[in-house]
Amino acid sequence: MKHVSTDVVVIGSGMAGLTFALEASASASVTVITKKRRADSSTNWAQGGIAAAIDPTDSPALHARDTLLAGAGLCSRRAVIDLVVEGPARVRDLTDWGVQFTSSARGLSLGLEGGHSHRRIVHAGDLTGQEIERALLQALAERSNVTLLEDHIAVDLEIVQTARGRRRCAGVLALDHVRDEWITFHAGAVFLASGGAGEAYIHTTNPEIATGDGLAMAWRAGALVANLEFVQFHPTALAQSRDRPFLISEAVRGEGAILRGPDGAPLMDAVHPLGSLAPRDIVARAIDLVLKTTGAAHAWLDLSPIDADTFADRFPAIAAECARLGLDVPRDPIPVVPAAHYLCGGVLTDRWARTSIPGLFAAGEVACTGVHGANRLASNSLLEAVVYSHRAARRLPETLARAETGARLSPPERSGPTPVGEAARAVRNELRQLMWDDVGIVRSEDRLKAAETRLAGLRADLPVRPGPATPDVDAIELVNLVDVATLITACALRRTESRGLHHNLDHPYRNNERFLRDTILGGMRSEERPGAWDS
Repeated sequence: MKHVSTDVVVIGSGMAGLTFALEASASASVTVITKKRRADSSTNWAQGGIAAAIDPTDSPALHARDTLLAGAGLCSRRAVIDLVVEGPARVRDLTDWGVQFTSSARGLSLGLEGGHSHRRIVHAGDLTGQEIERALLQALAERSNVTLLEDHIAVDLEIVQTARGRRRCAGVLALDHVRDEWITFHAGAVFLASGGAGEAYIHTTNPEIATGDGLAMAWRAGALVANLEFVQFHPTALAQSRDRPFLISEAVRGEGAILRGPDGAPLMDAVHPLGSLAPRDIVARAIDLVLKTTGAAHAWLDLSPIDADTFADRFPAIAAECARLGLDVPRDPIPVVPAAHYLCGGVLTDRWARTSIPGLFAAGEVACTGVHGANRLASNSLLEAVVYSHRAARRLPETLARAETGARLSPPERSGPTPVGEAARAVRNELRQLMWDDVGIVRSEDRLKAAETRLAGLRADLPVRPGPATPDVDAIELVNLVDVATLITACALRRTESRGLHHNLDHPYRNNERFLRDTILGGMRSEERPGAWDS
C-alpha cells in the first residue's frame, strides 16, 4: 500500500472537479484523480451548453422562475437564487480560463432549450462540454501545485474518528489500475466530482465511466443522499447510432425541430402548450407511451424547419454523426428514443457544497444541491457544477484549518467472491436491463418491489465494499452500480406519488400534503447533518 499526503483530493476530472481544482490551488496543494483519461467525463459529452441570464432582455429572476417551474415544487429557492445570481460571473470565469464560446458581433450567441422562457444557453457549437474540458485542462496544466493522476479509480473514502468523537473524511483509497497499485491519499478535504450513474441503465447517453462511484462511496461512508428517484431520461437519443446512444441536443428543438410520432403527426402539440419544447420529463413520457402503444421502435425528429447552413454551423457534431449513418440532415428526419441522461439527486449538500460528513464536499452530478428538484431544467447542470465548485473553494480554507487527525474506522467485513472481467460485465448488463424495465421512465409498485428483491439478491453475492481483495475495475464498478441501483429503487418506493421525473402508474398524481419534501436516506447523527438548504 502506497501512502500520499496532499491538502485536497479531487475525485473526477469533469467540469466540477477541474473548476474546484483551479480555484483551490490558489491556497492549497491539490491532487486530482480520474479513473480513465483526464478528458473522459460526462462534461466532455455535453452538447447543449450552459444556461445563464446574460441577454439584456433576460434576468436571474426569470431564470429562477423557469428553474423552479421545472423542479415541480422540490427546488431549494435559496440554492436556485445562488445559481442564477452567480451564473453570469461564473460564465465570465470560464471565458477568462480560455473557453471559446460561440459569439457574434453582438456578443455571446445564446440558444434556446425546452423549459426556458428566453434564449440563455451559452454554447460552443454543439461541442460545449468538449471545449470547456479542453480549456480547463489547459489552465490546470499551468498550476504547479496541482497533480492530475489518470487511471486511478477511487474505491472508498477514508473516514477517521477524532479525539472528540467526530467522524470526518480524511482521504480516499484508490487503485492505479495500470500499475495494479493501491494508494491511500491522505488529505484535509476530499472533493467528490465523480459524475452520475447513467450506466445503471441499459440505454444511456452517458459514457461508460458513469457508474455512480462517488455516490456509492459517500453512501457507504455514511453520508446523506437525497432524491435519487429523479432520473432524467433525455427524450431524443439517436436511435440507430453506435453501441451507445448518441445524444441529439435539446437545442435542436430550440432552433425549430419538431417531434413527430411514428405516423408523422406532431407528437407533442396535444400534450403540452410548449409543444416540442415541453420539459424533458413530459416529452420522454410522451414518446415512451407512443412507442409502447404502437410497438414502434422510435419517434421522429423533423429537422426541416431549420435552414441547412444554420444546422451545419450550429450542430456540426450531430451533422457528422447523422452523415456517418447515411442521413441527409436537415432534409431527412432522424429516429429518436429516450435514454437515461442525468441523475437529479445525489449526495446531499448545503449551499457551499458541504456534505453531511465533515471534510467531504460534492458538486456536479454526484451532488444534490437542491437546484434541480424533481426535474432538471436543460443546461442548468454545467452551471450548477461551476457555481457550486466555486462556492466550495470559498469554504475550503476554513475546512482545512479545522481538519483534525483521528483513528481510521475499520470498514465492514467483506463477503462472497466478486465476479471479475466478463462475469462482472454479465451481471452488470443484467442489472442495467432490470433498471430499464422496472425502475425506468414509467414505474409501478409491483415492478419497483420486484427490482428491490432482485437487487437484494445481487447485493448479497457481492462484497460489502470493494477493496484490495477485488483488484479489478469491472468488479469495483459492479459493486458501486448495485449500491446505486438499490438506492434509486429505495427512493422510488418511498415516493408514492408522481412528480417530475418520477412517474408511478399506481400513484399518478402529486401529493403535496405528504411529498412536498426531499427523499433523504442516511443514518448519520443529527449534529453531523449539513446546514439546512434554506438557512
